[in-house]
Amino acid sequence: MSEENDVNQDEMADEWAAAMDEQDDTESAPLDDLKDESKGGGLNNENLDVILEIPVSLSMEVGRTNIAIRNLLQLNQGSVVELDRLAGEPLDVLVNGTLIAHGEVVVVNEKYGIRLTDVMSPSERIKKLK
Repeated sequence: MSEENDVNQDEMADEWAAAMDEQDDTESAPLDDLKDESKGGGLNNENLDVILEIPVSLSMEVGRTNIAIRNLLQLNQGSVVELDRLAGEPLDVLVNGTLIAHGEVVVVNEKYGIRLTDVMSPSERIKKLK
């Protein structure tokens, strides 16, 4: 049984790797620019290593709605809640509650993932924080 699980996990890892390989490899990694900064005032490798280990909460949001407590208390199994999005619209990708991208749901080996379709620039993210 353990051997079968190992094979399934290997297959799943291969399928996710194939999905990740579909990404455009022509863009350089954003961290490469930060790593090349000189030590005089910029981020150096030691500082960058420290912040790269900080955990953040990444979530995907399908939609939202406002509902009265009376209606909330009436919800039960099988209830349908209308959201503010149309079917097929991209999901919001949030990091610590801040919108950073939009994406679409993908399924690989019966597990959900998200393919980013539009990533906000750092300057756009800063504007949203203000």
